[in-house]
Amino acid sequence: MTPSSFKQELLKKWVLGLQSCGSMAKEMSFLERKNAIKLSADIAMASARGGKTRWSRAVISSASKRDDSKLLVRNILGNEFERLMKASVGTPSCNKRFMSKKILRMSRGLRRLRRSTARRRVQASSIAKRMVQRRTQVLKSLVPGGESMDGFSLIEETLDYILSLRAQVDVMRCLADASERLKSK
Repeated sequence: MTPSSFKQELLKKWVLGLQSCGSMAKEMSFLERKNAIKLSADIAMASARGGKTRWSRAVISSASKRDDSKLLVRNILGNEFERLMKASVGTPSCNKRFMSKKILRMSRGLRRLRRSTARRRVQASSIAKRMVQRRTQVLKSLVPGGESMDGFSLIEETLDYILSLRAQVDVMRCLADASERLKSK
């Protein structure tokens, strides 16, 4: 998908979400309205990716589980709702597999560390590993659905998520600029 077609799809879906929020705006407080706009932008971004990435499926799945946002998710996704919900159902089983592999790798790594005789090298590498693990944990907490990803998938999904967020910001700027131009006329 080209960047411009992704942005067009994102804009189209976000406008659908904003229209849906606008119909409920009379009953909402300022904070609720702000959260609904942010949620509609996130769902629009995830659905514009078509559920092809883990982060997009995680965003849609978590939003559709909440009662207050389920209607908004349905309005934005339309016919895609059922397909994307089915795609997100299979992800928890993968989480267990990745976690069990990670536990197995960690136990093997601990045995190797105990056998090592070069004390300084072990200390330096364990410090480096801990730093990498901490940074990986932070990254996993920032990317939707990142908790269940291995290192390579996490980097790949993070790059895609960053590009999508950048496109979302561009679309929001264009919409804000268009709104300002209409106000000044």
